[in-house]
Amino acid sequence: MNSQFTDRIWKRVEPLWNNYLDHPFVKGLGEGWLEEEKFRHWLKQDYVYLIDYSRLFALGSAKAHNLATMNEFSKLLHGTLFMEMDLHREYAEKFGISREDLENTGAAATTTAYTSYMLNVAQRGSIEHVAATVLACAWSYNFIGLKLSQIEGALDHELYGNWVQTYSSEEFTDLAESCKQLMNTLAEDKPERELAELEEIIYKTSMFEYMFWDMAENMETWPVKES
Repeated sequence: MNSQFTDRIWKRVEPLWNNYLDHPFVKGLGEGWLEEEKFRHWLKQDYVYLIDYSRLFALGSAKAHNLATMNEFSKLLHGTLFMEMDLHREYAEKFGISREDLENTGAAATTTAYTSYMLNVAQRGSIEHVAATVLACAWSYNFIGLKLSQIEGALDHELYGNWVQTYSSEEFTDLAESCKQLMNTLAEDKPERELAELEEIIYKTSMFEYMFWDMAENMETWPVKES
């Protein structure tokens, strides 16, 4: 089998992604001892993150050079809006958080930095840059979900089981694989200079993913308080 671009990416990100699994927030999710207040903070921040993440898929459709690529971005947008965000809405209902409160959550500094980086890269770049910005999130969450699903009791935990079930599900795995295949297709025949640029985007968004786990664990908003 010929090596694909995502094989190259995996070699670069695997050590970092393995660190996700040792992060206290992620370990707490899988082992069931994560404090609910921290999960609530992640839930609200990830919801506003996913709103901008969805904008990236819509931008991908707008920049697509053919109908097939447009369709792929459209399917990914639908999966994010009506599968992943449904999970957040279900959890919000459990916690007594209204849809309005979810949507009106103020983005934390890390959330703002992450989404601003992705939108800036995607808007300035070409279609392959859009694919690079969205890859780490979907792929790494599926990676985490599949790993956590192997922990005894993780899938059945009364609070966090739905999280593990969603991100390890066949449906979400298909979404992550679609992101990977889209990236591979768009990276075909690109010169090394462009491949290196795309790799760097994916690695930076992977670092932002770690920062996002940190933000959730520490319940960070902004380091400077409003006066």
